[in-house]
Amino acid sequence: MAKIRKDTKGKVLHKGEDYKKEKKLYRYSYTDPLGKRRCIYSKDLGELREKEKQLQRDQLDGLDMYVQGNADVNFAFDRYIATKTELRSSTRTNYLYTYDRYVRNGFGKKKLSSVRYSDVVLFYNALLGKGLSVSTVDSVHTVLRPTFQLAVRDNVIRNNPADGAMAEVNKKWDGETGVRHALTIEEERAFLDCLELQKNLKWKPLFTVMFGTGCRISEIIGLRWDDADMDNGIITIDHDVTYYPRSDKNYKCEYELALPKTEAGIRTIPMLKKVKEALELEKENQKKYGYHCVVELGGMKNFIFCNRFGGLLNPAGVNKVIKRIVSDHNAKEIVDAKKEGREPVIVPDFSCHITRHTFCTRLCENETNVKVIQSVMGHKDIQTTLDIYAEVSEKKKKDIFDQLNDHDVI
Repeated sequence: MAKIRKDTKGKVLHKGEDYKKEKKLYRYSYTDPLGKRRCIYSKDLGELREKEKQLQRDQLDGLDMYVQGNADVNFAFDRYIATKTELRSSTRTNYLYTYDRYVRNGFGKKKLSSVRYSDVVLFYNALLGKGLSVSTVDSVHTVLRPTFQLAVRDNVIRNNPADGAMAEVNKKWDGETGVRHALTIEEERAFLDCLELQKNLKWKPLFTVMFGTGCRISEIIGLRWDDADMDNGIITIDHDVTYYPRSDKNYKCEYELALPKTEAGIRTIPMLKKVKEALELEKENQKKYGYHCVVELGGMKNFIFCNRFGGLLNPAGVNKVIKRIVSDHNAKEIVDAKKEGREPVIVPDFSCHITRHTFCTRLCENETNVKVIQSVMGHKDIQTTLDIYAEVSEKKKKDIFDQLNDHDVI
């Protein structure tokens, strides 16, 4: 027989109810339709039970609205994210951040059943018109499309209005904004030459390793001395460190150590001679200037790259360094080229990920075995590798015909 629980006045407490003597508050704990634990409070037990009844009515109304297609997109997204229990915490937080920032207070208030394909396309175009990159809008699409898909599977709506919307948007915007292009050999060389300047020397090991391995920035941040086999010239990638907003509304950032998202991400990369020299230089610099990484994360320590305080790097900080180096180079290069009567080698603005794309492009330019390239890059889908290879092949084809024109052999 279940034990009867009572408050200090002898009143019987129902399931989910308890009394906080120190705060003189009654509490009712429950699980909402999205699977989250929540509580409501009151100083009076009768008032608490009125709140319980209203809560139950609200929950039923919400579910009824969803089933009837009268709920808004926000309700559908919250339901979708509650079902994704397998997501890494960093991925979940990024989804929430993207949705809350770009969708919730506008498009998210639309009635679920009223959203059409054209509404989604217009919404994406509006975001691009505000200056967002294609990749950012693609991130919005990543959370919206499965939200609608869940509603389809729940038989709330017949079709997914987001299907094909991103492809339609890309027809207009591809080539105008957000398209990732590798640096040319001349641009890459110009950037790396800038690292020989005194003010940039401390960044030489980092960027040499980035351009020389094609690792993701999260893999670079998570790289430890234990992962670099200097004797055999092999780098092992079996984890990464992400820097992401926390799930609270302040979105304060924190680091998280995790395994790669796919098995393909676990791999070994042979060290280029310059990469090995860069790592040796970093070790020498740390001994010379008396700094090293003091962070321990998930039981791991001895990370290779760190700031002057011994903390881990973050992608935004690295991107700022890239921007400064590129800006300094271009300003000087324009003046020098004019004096020397030649065309300047202008390095375009780029981010951490472009170093990876550039390395993959150099591989494709020098290796025909696509499976080898896929293995080194850690691509789960070989189509990703083939897309980059195709881009390189198109450029090679044009270069060959330009050479035929120059030599007048046909």
